[in-house]
Amino acid sequence: MVAAHIELGRAGEDRAADWYRALGYRVIDRNWRAPIGEIDLVVRKRHVVVIVEVKTRRTDAYGVPALAVDAAKQQRLRRLGVAWLAEHRIRGRLEIRFDVVSITGDRVDVYESAF
Repeated sequence: MVAAHIELGRAGEDRAADWYRALGYRVIDRNWRAPIGEIDLVVRKRHVVVIVEVKTRRTDAYGVPALAVDAAKQQRLRRLGVAWLAEHRIRGRLEIRFDVVSITGDRVDVYESAF
């Protein structure tokens, strides 16, 4: 069961990465970990750096996956984004954006600037 869950999550992240690549973004990091958590994807297009949280479910029986990104998760992702930027010494005039990619079955919904 755990392996299937991990495989589902990885497949969702792959689909999200493909979606961003199709729009001209470059995937610059995946599954970056820190003591407080993990960033699923970091993508960049010119001066825009996007911290991406990917939520994948087989069905919507338990609700839309994006709803799992509650206020606490959003705050954690903000802190993770700051830590990622500091570690990678990303500087300059950049726009930092937080997106949520919600995948249910074959449906992919991308919420740009989700929070």
